[in-house]
This record gives sequence, structure tokens and C-alpha cells, in this order.
Amino acid sequence: MRVAIPGLELAGLAWGQPDAPPLLAIHGWLDNAASFARIAPRLAERFHVIALDLPGHGHSQHLPPGAVYQHVDYVRAMLAAADALALPRFHLLGHSLGAGVATMLAIAAPERVRHLALIEGLGPLGDDGSRTLERFREAMATGHSGQRPLRVFGSVDDATAVRATVSGLDPALARPIVERGLREVIGGYSWRSDPRLSKPTAIRLAETQVMSLLLGLAAPTSLLLAQPHAPYLEPDALQVRIDCVADITVTPMNGGHHLQLEHPDAVAGWLLAAL
Repeated sequence: MRVAIPGLELAGLAWGQPDAPPLLAIHGWLDNAASFARIAPRLAERFHVIALDLPGHGHSQHLPPGAVYQHVDYVRAMLAAADALALPRFHLLGHSLGAGVATMLAIAAPERVRHLALIEGLGPLGDDGSRTLERFREAMATGHSGQRPLRVFGSVDDATAVRATVSGLDPALARPIVERGLREVIGGYSWRSDPRLSKPTAIRLAETQVMSLLLGLAAPTSLLLAQPHAPYLEPDALQVRIDCVADITVTPMNGGHHLQLEHPDAVAGWLLAAL
């Protein structure tokens, strides 16, 4: 599917009947809509599942030259997409980066989100101040440098093997994301995603700002967390965020960061029960 929003065209995948209750799904960093390919068919009997590629990811357009990918702009893009799809109210699912975007969307437009379901994330990555100066200088130093040549893979299998190694996923589970994330080039395949996505973020919200925003999260929220936890989801720090949300249920599940790919039946069951 294609969705036109102001200044940009987004792509996505959809499952289920268009007249079923809508469930908007937002994927993680350098993933794409195929991140939900294993659970969406299990949800399609009850929901119209719409998984969109974020700007710069998958088959969605890249931002124009000189623009920077920022968390708030992802939120604006998803709200614009919901407008274009004529979704006044919808259920919302997010994974990793997508969980942060979904959280912020639910805070920005509380009247539109019926239920918020999050996998491996609650709000955006914050800043405790320990690397603020270093991160800012690094982002500014790389902001105007030339792009590195894109890596070319001889086959889809080669790209899948690399992605599986980096993410810790079984190659068979990583393949749907990889196939959607590749384009044919001379000599093989290269990533579709915008290389600028890998550049450091100059400024992050302070953790106190994230907490203030979470205090405004009104939607019933379900949070699914992998066990053992990811390094950037340290339990004590995450619990402080959880305590800011008035209506939240937290569920642990054994597995890795991409629970929806590793355990589609269990995650679909969790989601159906939550909604």
C-alpha cells in the first residue's frame, strides 16, 4: 500500500478486512513493515492491520537532502498517515523505535488511540546527560560529510546472514525484513533504507522530559518485555518510566528483542488479550 502525506509518500503492508477495527503498527529502527509479517495474519481475523514503513525505511520515501530524521517528525508522519487513511480512532502497536513513536503519538493525540500496545520500548531514548556533549559534537561533525558507498551484497542470502548476525535473529526470521529492505543494484543488492538513519542524533530529550510526557499518557497501555532485558532497557530505569503511566500492564516473555518474529503465536495471543 502507498499513503501520501504532506511532502512525502509512505509505503506499507495491510492484512484483514478494511471494515474491521484498525490496528496501526510501527516497526523498529532499520526494520520495516515486514517486522509484523508473522503476527499480522494471526490478528487479521479481528483487525485491519496496517503496518507502515517509517520515512527513510523500507519502501517509504527518504527525507529531502539536508533534512534530519527526528523522533518528533516520525510522530507527525504517523499522525498524517492516520489522517490520510481516515482513521479517527485506532489501536496502536509499536516495536522498539516504533514503541517510542507510538508512545509519543498516543500522548500527542489521546482522543485517537483506543489502546496502546508496546513491544520492547516505552517512550523514546532519553538523555541522562552523561554523553550529551560528546553526542552533539559527533552528530555535528558527521552532519555534512559525504555518504559512504553503499554495501553491495551478492545475494539476498548474504544480506540475510549479515542482518541475522547483527540482530541475533535466526536467518529465517530476519528474511522478511531483509527482503523488503533490499533493492537491486549493479552487482547484487543494497539496503533501501536512508544511510542518514545511521548517523548519531544530536539532541535527545532529557529523561525528566520523557517522564513529564509519560505522565500525560492516557490510553490503556500494554507493555511486552523480552527476558533477558536489552542493554538499553535497564529494568530500574524503565521502572521509573512505567511508574509515570496511570494505566499500564507489563508482561515479561522469554526471548530476544524481536519477540513478534520469534514467538508470533504468543505475542499475537498477548495482543488479542490486551485489546
